[in-house]
Amino acid sequence: MRIEHIAIWTNQLEELKDFYTMYFGGKATTKYINPFKQFSSYFISFDSGARLELMHKPSVPQSTYGQGAEFTGITHLAFSVGTKEQVDLLTEQLRMNGIRLVGEPRQTGDGYYESVILDPDGNRIEITA
Repeated sequence: MRIEHIAIWTNQLEELKDFYTMYFGGKATTKYINPFKQFSSYFISFDSGARLELMHKPSVPQSTYGQGAEFTGITHLAFSVGTKEQVDLLTEQLRMNGIRLVGEPRQTGDGYYESVILDPDGNRIEITA
């Protein structure tokens, strides 16, 4: 058994697609559009087989939580880049490109070397080795 995909509602569909393909090597499908439901989406596939579904529908309300807020439910996505050096390099690239860093690279108590950033919608992303 494996997780097939995780879905994220967004009001910035193109921006999130570009973010996950540019920084994390995802490959986007052709945009799916259902005009009757006013729904559009992309699936972003990663080499590991994991996928994200990025979805937009105007009637879905904006979250009332602040960007990067922690609350009950799914709290972050983690991408393993392989080495501490790669964590540092990607973290610095993201910082230089104006992506919000909320956790500097560090060794965690549970054995990861990681940094934490926010995607354009404020979702927490761990970059790990």
